[in-house]
Amino acid sequence: MEDPKRVEEGFGQTPLGHEDDSNDKELEGDNKCDNGECFDNIAKENGSVATGELTGGEEAPLEKTKSKRVATLDAFRGLTIVMMILVDHAGIAYPALDHAAWEGCMLADFVMPFFLFIVGVAIALALKKVPKIKDAVYKITLRTLKLLFWGIVLQGGYSHALADNIDLAYGVDMKLIRWCGILQRIALVYFVVALIETLTTKRRPIVLSPGHLSIFTAYRWQWIGGFIAFSFYMITSYSLYIPDWSFINHKEGKAYTVKCGMRGHLGPACNAVGYVDREILGINHLYKSPAWQHLKACTLSSPRSGPFREDAPGWCHANFEPEGLLSSISAILSGTIGIHYGHVLMHFKGHSQRLKQWLSMAIGLLVLAFLLHFSHAIPINKQLYTISYVCLTAGAAGVVFSGFYILIDVWGLRTPFLFLEWIGMNSMLIFVLGAQGILAAFINGWYYNNPDKTLVTWIKTHVFIDAWHSWNLGTLLYVIFAEITFYGVLAGILHKLGMYWKL
Repeated sequence: MEDPKRVEEGFGQTPLGHEDDSNDKELEGDNKCDNGECFDNIAKENGSVATGELTGGEEAPLEKTKSKRVATLDAFRGLTIVMMILVDHAGIAYPALDHAAWEGCMLADFVMPFFLFIVGVAIALALKKVPKIKDAVYKITLRTLKLLFWGIVLQGGYSHALADNIDLAYGVDMKLIRWCGILQRIALVYFVVALIETLTTKRRPIVLSPGHLSIFTAYRWQWIGGFIAFSFYMITSYSLYIPDWSFINHKEGKAYTVKCGMRGHLGPACNAVGYVDREILGINHLYKSPAWQHLKACTLSSPRSGPFREDAPGWCHANFEPEGLLSSISAILSGTIGIHYGHVLMHFKGHSQRLKQWLSMAIGLLVLAFLLHFSHAIPINKQLYTISYVCLTAGAAGVVFSGFYILIDVWGLRTPFLFLEWIGMNSMLIFVLGAQGILAAFINGWYYNNPDKTLVTWIKTHVFIDAWHSWNLGTLLYVIFAEITFYGVLAGILHKLGMYWKL
């Protein structure tokens, strides 16, 4: 009998309908299954499972199939949203929470690859059965376009209500709009990985061959796609010639020239990632506050942001896109690794079997990442999305995902992580309201006498900073209690009301 602690209210013990209908709902995200994060449970102790999944080479009758939401995946997604809010709003107080200025990895550098890992897992579960490839491709394309649209609106520069000394609350100069961003990268990875999964649906196995590596050979086309992305990124990064380049800093109205004339360089000024974005997107359409501005070469305030040094090199004043085109091709590997974890979840029914597959791969990726980094062969670098960075973050995602699985699914400790599940089930809404600061911007629009006197600034200053006599600690506590805790409660209320924002 199903453990009641592992079944959320309204999600468990619902038999699947007809095959076409159930899959259409998975693709659309209906029945409270965001991005198809539902999977088929073991209905009986004799090991019968859903159609298309193996157990002794036999398929169970459809009427025995049970469906529920994957609590582990929701909790992991919620944790990633919480991490994003924490690093975005408390990183200014504690640099260890912020992005690494160039090489290395801080807490903020795990957020993006964790999202892509989650996307991969969700794709495997959503597209485990595709009755009509044409319909699936249409829905994948539509969802990709929605992500691109919201990415440009949220991070393209259109909304700047939280910016300092700006009277206009919205609007963007099309000469300076930022085309890339978090949701755009997620859209690209989702589109590529989901298309491969859909177009190879007829090649999927019902029963895996014996052996630890059979899961890899069974889904070889997904790995071939990841290898092509890896190869393209590596060849371009190390073979593309980077000439000298010039730009105009619009804030200063000053022109700068950066000397390069080299290839295969992984430094801030002369790498292929930045060159591709400058040539295709244009330097004015790239991110205007890159993390490299925290380097000692740029500011005496390092590792914090601050005024530039008088002798700072010209590239310190340039734009750089951390979610650019070439680095996004490398990011496809993060989604490929995530979809592998989803395939393991579908095909292996025992806890020990799943954990053996997940942890062995995670440990292998972590070892490879450290070898590449500390041997100085390929340093860990989020801005360039190097292969060592892919391995480190994917390995960490595998460890965290396995840890949640042990706590929630194996040990049944679901209650302590419910607030993460709630946030994970409404991740898009919390991302927009919290991580992108839309709710805070709305509240700040109602001020008394001058724009500095708002409810948000009053709470932050008097309840947290003044009470603790520390701007750093007060800022951190404000983010934890006034933002993260608030959004956890909000997500829980919306969950109980059955209200979700899905793309």
